[in-house]
Amino acid sequence: MRKLQFIILGCILLLSGCEDKKKTFETPEQTVSEADSGSSVEKEKEDKKPSVRYPKITNENAVSFLTEYGEENPETKVRIETHFGEIDIQLYRDTPLHRANFIYLVKQGYFDESVFHRVVPEFIIQAGNSDTRNTQEKRAELGKDYLLPAEIIKGRIHEYGTVSGAKEYRENPDNRSAPYEFFIFLGPNTSARHLNGSYTIFGRVVKGMDVVETISEIETDSEEWPLQNIYIKAYVLE
Repeated sequence: MRKLQFIILGCILLLSGCEDKKKTFETPEQTVSEADSGSSVEKEKEDKKPSVRYPKITNENAVSFLTEYGEENPETKVRIETHFGEIDIQLYRDTPLHRANFIYLVKQGYFDESVFHRVVPEFIIQAGNSDTRNTQEKRAELGKDYLLPAEIIKGRIHEYGTVSGAKEYRENPDNRSAPYEFFIFLGPNTSARHLNGSYTIFGRVVKGMDVVETISEIETDSEEWPLQNIYIKAYVLE
């Protein structure tokens, strides 16, 4: 009988010693430190989530939305990061819809994890698309069907380092820009004759044309898509 009592007492002590006395998720701060420590990538994504929810952009509300957004967000300089280096772009104020749209997409994190998806040596490199589902989901969330009205400035031509909006060719007699893609022109100027007056030039590379040149030399497939993914991230500088 005494032996049985000792066995029962030992089991009670053993169970008591295995009890988890740690208070889990007691406060929001503790939840972060215990559940998310070491996940710097996820934390960075969380920090980039916009605090304000905006309506989807459509052809009907694009001008009014971007006009108001542009007044509230006057920045004109953006940095594009790639594993080849950085490209700094100065945006023009006299193309206000394109400037506001570009700043909006940067701040919404749209360009992050998209790629330079079209490379034509000694002509252009084009970015803002990818072959991942993530890019298409972002477009669906922000507004996948709108185009930007042309803001073509008389006398402004494509020159080395200019940044322009890509264009939808089908049913687009007004030269409206596709909002999610842009291209950087490398020249020569003689190859820009069919571009001038048909595409909106809304900025210029002010630093990093050596990076642009490097990207322009990447090997591509028959459809001008680079054989290696050139992922980008975009930040507003000022």
